[in-house]
Amino acid sequence: MGALLALSRLIDTINEKVGKAVAWLILVSILVSATNAIVRKLFDMSSNAWLELQWYLFGAAFLGAAAYTLKQNEHIRIDIVYGAFSRKVQHWIDLLGHIFFLMPFVILMLFKLTPFVMLSLRSGEMSTNSGGLILWPAKMLLLIGFWQLFFQGVSEIIKKIAVMRGLIEDPHADSAGHHGHDPIAEEEGL
Repeated sequence: MGALLALSRLIDTINEKVGKAVAWLILVSILVSATNAIVRKLFDMSSNAWLELQWYLFGAAFLGAAAYTLKQNEHIRIDIVYGAFSRKVQHWIDLLGHIFFLMPFVILMLFKLTPFVMLSLRSGEMSTNSGGLILWPAKMLLLIGFWQLFFQGVSEIIKKIAVMRGLIEDPHADSAGHHGHDPIAEEEGL
């Protein structure tokens, strides 16, 4: 189990760095959007390439942060129901959810996306919009994002089993969703 936990730490480290780095793409996307809007209004000029660049940047930020979001345990769940269960039941819900829902979905997406992206790459697919950008980089980012999510799913399964076996501390023991309460709201008397 030690080798698997080392692999999990490596995956976590990579996805942590990628997740934090791609957050800056939101700022770049905003700057591109603002510049494009200003140029369009002041000089009555625009380009589909700038609009598509915004789409690429936002997509890269969203996809690049998906694995980081899973690592941080910030994905969407029904906390009202989840928080009502004991921590042991929550661990089982997480583990089974990762194995039977997350991983099959991610594997299906990888299976379907790979030929789609490779065809786009080989053909040098371009946007159908006049002055648009090449499309394969955006599609490649989609594939990379799902690979990151796959590896983070593996990491989460490894960590969940280790926590349930008592080999490591629960990295999310203090999160609100795991206790059915909000520590910040309790401190503020809400």
